[in-house]
Amino acid sequence: MLNREFTAEALNQKWVSDFTQVSYGAYGQYSARVSVVLDLYGGFALAHNISETETSAAAIQTFQRAFNSQGNVHPLIHTDRGSAYTSKSFNNYMVNHDVQRSMSRPGTPYDNAVMERWWNDFKLRWMDKHPTPTTLKELRKLVSAGVDYFNYMYRPEKNNDLTPYEYRNEAIVSGFTA
Repeated sequence: MLNREFTAEALNQKWVSDFTQVSYGAYGQYSARVSVVLDLYGGFALAHNISETETSAAAIQTFQRAFNSQGNVHPLIHTDRGSAYTSKSFNNYMVNHDVQRSMSRPGTPYDNAVMERWWNDFKLRWMDKHPTPTTLKELRKLVSAGVDYFNYMYRPEKNNDLTPYEYRNEAIVSGFTA
């Protein structure tokens, strides 16, 4: 349903989500999964979550945080076809929030390219610039700081050199909310 239309005209109109793997430990021997919900209006990360594995419970927890932060909104939600997003519990959760669902076509990562690009930037511009965390607690702190960096400091050209937070604020002041 998203059909690679990676722009939004208003806040909370279109959200995308995905998981990525990150490493920690003295030798990077442990891994965890990070999920993010991204609002396509300005690329603001509404919520993130770290879990041991990619599960429907972890996906639901991430979206709970996003909905809690945004209130009563009903965006188009786009994800890939990972098992966390195709599970009955996740889809029941989405039905309860009265959202429209969109999923990438099988074997077509380009259908979620904006989220894949966000992960690429997150890893290259943040995770790779810092020492590998040795504990899960350090990993949580590093990931949270990275999400904050991309929301409040990073200035992408597509946002007219505004941070995603500044871009959202302009929308709120101008009344561009869904």
